[in-house]
This record gives sequence, structure tokens and C-alpha cells, in this order.
Amino acid sequence: MNNKSPRVVLVTGSSRGAGKGIALAFGSLGDTVYVTGRSKQEGDARLPGTIYATADEVTARGGKGIAVACDHSNDEDAAKLFEQIKQEQGRLDILVNNAAHVHDDLIKPGGFWTKSIGLVGIIDVGLRSAYIASYHAANIMSVQGSGLIVNTGSFGARCYMHGPAYGAQKVGLDKMAFDMAHDLRPVGVASASIWMGMLKTERTEAVIAAEPEKYAGFSEMAESPEFTGLIINALYNDKDLMARSGKTFVGAELAIELGVTDIDGKQPPSHRPMLGDPIEFSSAVVE
Repeated sequence: MNNKSPRVVLVTGSSRGAGKGIALAFGSLGDTVYVTGRSKQEGDARLPGTIYATADEVTARGGKGIAVACDHSNDEDAAKLFEQIKQEQGRLDILVNNAAHVHDDLIKPGGFWTKSIGLVGIIDVGLRSAYIASYHAANIMSVQGSGLIVNTGSFGARCYMHGPAYGAQKVGLDKMAFDMAHDLRPVGVASASIWMGMLKTERTEAVIAAEPEKYAGFSEMAESPEFTGLIINALYNDKDLMARSGKTFVGAELAIELGVTDIDGKQPPSHRPMLGDPIEFSSAVVE
């Protein structure tokens, strides 16, 4: 693909956390970045961050940040978002499916039945919302004959992590990327899932502050939220992109393959030896 900047990029769920970092990485590359989420002003969520603050920082870094308030659990909101992108830009080069409902009970101890039933929301805003966003993106990308759809994944697709709802969402994103690649290949569009490592985000900073002894040494292993954005950029520009389409990658490993380092110049470690391998899906096709 190797389109010159500015590309048109959509990062869902980018008020804060991984999504914000990915959006900022593309801003630093000079791209036009659509920033979506529900947080329009501080206080809308327990953690700091808004879509407007992220968009402003994207612009400050040399890109063009465009904030769009979007509830990704609402199909009408999603449809309007993609129609806006189509009308304003006429194209979409990269979609990053990152929006997810992360409940406060996620890392509490105990069986899933002892915690809030609201944890299931990650399957709605996380898995279902990624399908809806990819549906609309594919309608744009298939016409232009290029594009990349990336799902932000996790080792939780392979090992027990945060309970069954979280695990189902993460493994679902990997399989979705695999199956979408089959449908998208004839029209020149790629899809992939990238497993992120431990991230230095607002949420993790709050967790570490609450239990500093438990998380001692975390910072030395953790990735910046921008690291995945830099990996996605390199993947988009890779001459073998279509051959990689449909695969699930450990971000830290793909970074080494593509010559990407974190913003501090370090090479974050892969957690494959401890947490497991990406699942290899069958090549069989049943139409």
C-alpha cells in the first residue's frame, strides 16, 4: 500500500489509554486521525481523558485530529461516524478497533458470577462494536481497493486473564480478523490482530499507585501506548502486508520483524513464553 501521509486513520475508543497512544503515534506521522469515544469533558469517566484533548494533541504533534463523539454500542452512531469520514475525506486507510467497555470489576478477585454482570459489556463494546466498525470500514476500503483493519488484542485470548467475558472478547477479535481477511483479500484490504503487552496507561498507573509492591518492576517491562501505533504504521507500509493479512501477532515480536522500537528507544519484551502462543486457525474454508 505504502500511501504517503497524510493517511486517514480512525482509532475507536481513543479518549485515553491504548487508543489515545495509537492516535498520537499517527499524529506524529502527520496523518489525519479520527478520535472517537464518549468522553467529551473531564468527569465523563472515572479516568482522565477526552476525545477533544486527544484530537488537540494529535494536531499539536503535526497531524490533524478530528474528535467525533460516538457511543460504539449504538449502531446509528457508528453509521453516522463512517458517513462523516466518507463525506469529509473520501477514503479511510486504517481502522483500529480499540473501543471496549472496561468495567471497574474487571481485575477484582473472585469468580465471574460474584462480580457485576456488567462485565459482559466488553462483548458488546469490544467485540460486536469491532464487527460493526469493520463492516462500515470495509464498505469504504473495498471501493478504494486498499486499507488495513487492526484489532487491538491481548494474551487474554490464550490464557486465563480477567475472566471469561474478557477472554471471549479477545479470542473473538483474533478469529474475526482471520475470517475478515478471507473476505477482504480479493479487494486488496488487509486485517490483523495485534496482541499488546502491559501498557503504561492512566488505568495501570492508578492500579500501581494502589498496590506499588505488587506491581514493582512493571514499568521496566511495560510498553508505551504509542508503541502499537508505530507497529501498525510499519505493518501498513510492509511490502508483505497482504501475506500477513488474517494473522494474530504478538506486537513486541512484530516490532522486531519490522524494525520498530518504542518511543524511548527500547524493545519491549514478548510475553509469549509465560502467557502462550497466538492460536493457529485452520486453513479449511466452508462457504
